Amino acid sequence: MKSIAAGPRVKVSADGRGVVSHAGVGMLREVADLTGLSTQVTAVLADTYRGKWAYAPGSVFADLVAAVADGADCVDVAARSCAGRMHVFGPSASTTTMWRLVDERIDADHLPGIRAARAQAREQAWEAGAAPTAAEWLRIDVDATITLDHSEGKENAAATWKKTYGYHPLLAFLDRPDIAGGEALAGLLRPGNAGSNTAADHVTVLGWALESLPPAYRPDPTDPAGQKILVRSDSAGATHGFADACRAAGVGFSFGFAVDDRVREATETLNAKAAWMPAIDSDGEIRDGAWVAEATGLVGLDAWPEGTRLILRKERPVRREALLIRMEVKDLHRRSCRSRTVELRAA
Repeated sequence: MKSIAAGPRVKVSADGRGVVSHAGVGMLREVADLTGLSTQVTAVLADTYRGKWAYAPGSVFADLVAAVADGADCVDVAARSCAGRMHVFGPSASTTTMWRLVDERIDADHLPGIRAARAQAREQAWEAGAAPTAAEWLRIDVDATITLDHSEGKENAAATWKKTYGYHPLLAFLDRPDIAGGEALAGLLRPGNAGSNTAADHVTVLGWALESLPPAYRPDPTDPAGQKILVRSDSAGATHGFADACRAAGVGFSFGFAVDDRVREATETLNAKAAWMPAIDSDGEIRDGAWVAEATGLVGLDAWPEGTRLILRKERPVRREALLIRMEVKDLHRRSCRSRTVELRAA
């Protein structure tokens, strides 16, 4: 039988000798080789070397990625993790070599090539059977997350809006119920004091996220029958600039919307008309104690792209939430709303 292994064969025994921790990382590491990621990254970074390298940059990159997936939170931990398994999976680069790769070789000029390499690897993986389950819509979640780092000596570490210290990256994930946490598409590293509702950053991450999808899964603003994509974000992403960018890219959007006086007045009108409908969960079942209503005609949306709708939701808070949120005294329901459009044609 012909072997298709990307690396050296590993002989497995149960005699208690030569024990290796986290041996399953080896299979994850092979994915980078089998999808062509290692080869592509090596080609992108080849011009950053003056002569022959001791370790191919694509292999170093793949080692770092596998180590992060295994829980490494810095380059030093990643290098030690790889070194601890080198007698099984082969030699690995030192901490210095790994650090030089991410700090010097992958610069602004080479980042587009790295993103393209990741996109090609994803295309290979999806063609091999890792594509999401066939569905009419693909859903991309764009959200910022605070990463704590209390060292003032770290580059771009700064005070955050939550009165913590660290970073505030903006990330895009493809929602996949079959993968815990979804599939990472793109991310923008930002200092801790970066704003939450920066339209330019959201537009940048959206562009990178769409480019990271295989061509067959990318939206086409001129083709209504093409792949449908819904971009979701909380109220931090609810800016006119981001909404316009979604429309121009041919994707729908679903944003959080601030509950202001206009929304409160619309809620009172909907209450008077008994216009609320039972809400349903993602599995299609009715959600107990939750209702939805459309307020598109009650709140001015002229500044938003044509076809934008405003959907309100009210829900009876659980006891724990009642201590944490501000409730309307009149009916004791938590309220939220979404500005939503699923129209794929550019305005």
